[in-house]
Amino acid sequence: MLDNARLEPVRSPALDAHEPAGIRHGFFTRAGGVSTGLFQGLNVGLGSGDERAAVLENRRRVARWLKVAPEGLVGVHQVHSPEVVAVEAPFGVDRPKADAMVTDRPGLALGVLTADCGPVLFADPQAGVIGAAHAGWKGALTGVLENTIAAMEKRGARAGRIAAVLGPSITQENYEVGPEFVERFVRSDAASERFFAASARAGHAFFDLRGYTLLRLERAGVRMEAVARCTYALESEFYSYRRATHRNEPDYGRQVSAIVMENR
Repeated sequence: MLDNARLEPVRSPALDAHEPAGIRHGFFTRAGGVSTGLFQGLNVGLGSGDERAAVLENRRRVARWLKVAPEGLVGVHQVHSPEVVAVEAPFGVDRPKADAMVTDRPGLALGVLTADCGPVLFADPQAGVIGAAHAGWKGALTGVLENTIAAMEKRGARAGRIAAVLGPSITQENYEVGPEFVERFVRSDAASERFFAASARAGHAFFDLRGYTLLRLERAGVRMEAVARCTYALESEFYSYRRATHRNEPDYGRQVSAIVMENR
């Protein structure tokens, strides 16, 4: 059973070091929510088939933990793209289609939803700029991470000062892909071949999304770190799209990862 009384976000020392400077973050798990059934726990996915009232209550709990108003927990309409938006105020009902956000405004919590893809939180406390990216394979391949860093730099951040943390995501042993997937990556960069391990199925391979994401961050010149938690394997802690698919389940929940600069 999940602990439905208390939120238990995973946190990173790389970002925790900046909390005295007013930056608060969390890679939230399923713990602490009110959803039931397939969505048991802290499901924050408005696009899921969960009861809307439960999802809104879960989002309110996340916002409260982050010390922001409910409308201060900001998210985009994620479409597996390299697009980044600068956030200056809550979006309201019409969320832009993008997969990353940056802001230099205190009190706005940037939240990305995942269920196997990689959530990446960014912070340059000296510049007072933060970011959050949803990095699935397509976003990582097409540049969502580098675009997030570039958008932060436009607001005064510097790549060498940015701490970037990859949160819980699917691990290689649980991420089997087909030959066309492998070809797409290797064609883009031959060095990507190292992130594929042979599968027992002909032409198939296991993809190391985490390693690939960290390589892209390293090449971008930021200080990067990863949280070693697998969303597929740890069912009691995380939602997983691929796990739900393998079980022929009709739907799945989404966890949120968020970062905010507190009002100064």
